[in-house]
Amino acid sequence: MLELLRRLWEVENLSPHGICLLWRPELIWTHVVSDSLIAFAYFSIPVGLAYFVSHRRDVVFGWIFWSFAVFITACGATHLMAIWTLWVPDYGLEAAVKLLTGMASIGTAVALWVLMPKALTLPSPTQLRQANEALEARIRERDAALAALEAANAERQRAEEALRQSQKMEAIGQLTGGVAHDFNNLLNVVLLNLDRVERGLPAESPLRKRLGDAMKGAERAATMTHKLLAFARRQPLSPVSTDVNAQIASFAEFLRGTIGSRIRIETDLAPDLPRVNIDPNQLENAILNLAVNARDAMPEGGTLTLATRLLPGGEGLTVEVSDTGSGMTPEVEARAFEPFFTTKPLGQGTGLGLSQVFGFAQQSGGNATFVRGDRPGTTVRLSFPAQGSATNRPAPTRPVPVVEPGVPPPLLPPVVVAG
Repeated sequence: MLELLRRLWEVENLSPHGICLLWRPELIWTHVVSDSLIAFAYFSIPVGLAYFVSHRRDVVFGWIFWSFAVFITACGATHLMAIWTLWVPDYGLEAAVKLLTGMASIGTAVALWVLMPKALTLPSPTQLRQANEALEARIRERDAALAALEAANAERQRAEEALRQSQKMEAIGQLTGGVAHDFNNLLNVVLLNLDRVERGLPAESPLRKRLGDAMKGAERAATMTHKLLAFARRQPLSPVSTDVNAQIASFAEFLRGTIGSRIRIETDLAPDLPRVNIDPNQLENAILNLAVNARDAMPEGGTLTLATRLLPGGEGLTVEVSDTGSGMTPEVEARAFEPFFTTKPLGQGTGLGLSQVFGFAQQSGGNATFVRGDRPGTTVRLSFPAQGSATNRPAPTRPVPVVEPGVPPPLLPPVVVAG
């Protein structure tokens, strides 16, 4: 074995490779230049592979890149040896370099074919793109499902809030109606006895002034109970067939002198409206309440608009009272129709104006709502069924000390609609 190795490195009886080329310069330098270029390329490839693998440690099968780098380096060394042996016959060293190159190439080839099945399972760029598109589609579906779920939750919350508001308004209506009814009966007794006492007093009696003050207080209390009964839909009404447009046109002149010159009144009355079966006096009272609220919301002046619209299908009409004031927050709108709720300072409002409007609309077979739109201010919409409509049926009556309609169906809550 040692003898074989010694003979492998003997160069005394060997000739350099240049002799085979007869030392022709064109052949010698052609081999030198070409082998140098190949060796340079071979040596640069491992550098690039090493740089890539060291900066991309997430690459699958990174060790095969190092194995390939060793193989390419050995190939580059064989070309350097080809240049060396042109002048020096170190064929033993060249054989050793080629042996190492062969071992590296065999190892790399075996490893490559072993890894081939696993490499084939790696996704291609097209497959990755398709997977990304599928994932994005699933993400969009999930986002759409989440949006639908959020919308459903929001709708459920609105429904629950409407139910709570309905239950609250019904309870308030029942309590208010019962208290106002009994209190109204007591006031009737008080007023009747005050009237009897007044008739029995001499004309020059000093008690007449005090008695008059007492009667005025009782009458104001009776007016308040009437508003409460209107909210509870238990106030006696005198409905007649009414032309709403004519009623509003004539009442607008009265409003001009009531709300002051700083408020401009405009009317927008739709033609060919059906007649409705309502109490015209209560309609004017409702419009007056809304106009006074609008005036208070426009201390610097503004525009009050009285409008009528035909309901879809001609089943009724709406009366809209709009102002250009500061408007209401959603929280205030949600409670505005409740009795005794007011945003005015103490002593400047009873909180019964809007509740009376709401009760009148409900008792007339319609509804009162706030309309939210792009324009500033507040719009209250009163809706009434057309005369003879199935929804415009009088409520049943029952005998009570004071003549009044019977308790109507459960009270609906105020609804805020988009306009």
